[in-house]
Amino acid sequence: MGRVWATHKDPQLTGVKLYILQPVNEKKEAMGKPILAADTVGSREDDLVYWVSSREASFAMEGKKIPSDASIVGIVDNTFAKDKRYTNSRLKKWKEQNLKQVRG
Repeated sequence: MGRVWATHKDPQLTGVKLYILQPVNEKKEAMGKPILAADTVGSREDDLVYWVSSREASFAMEGKKIPSDASIVGIVDNTFAKDKRYTNSRLKKWKEQNLKQVRG
């Protein structure tokens, strides 16, 4: 949903980006209330991300324990539908594109 700027915050959060996240279901429909999360992976606004909460959130940043109730721990590259034929087709296309990029 957006970024948060804080002029006064816990010193352990210095340099840590904070985002407002809107949890979604498998159809990308909003679920529940938005949450504030620390970004540990370099995500950008409008990225589809996955996150952890509770104690795991405070340990999500390597070498640092941050005071956070939620932390972004990954960026979703792609999603696939439940229909097996469509999923297999999308997966094949995705692999072809990504293998070309890796091979250069």
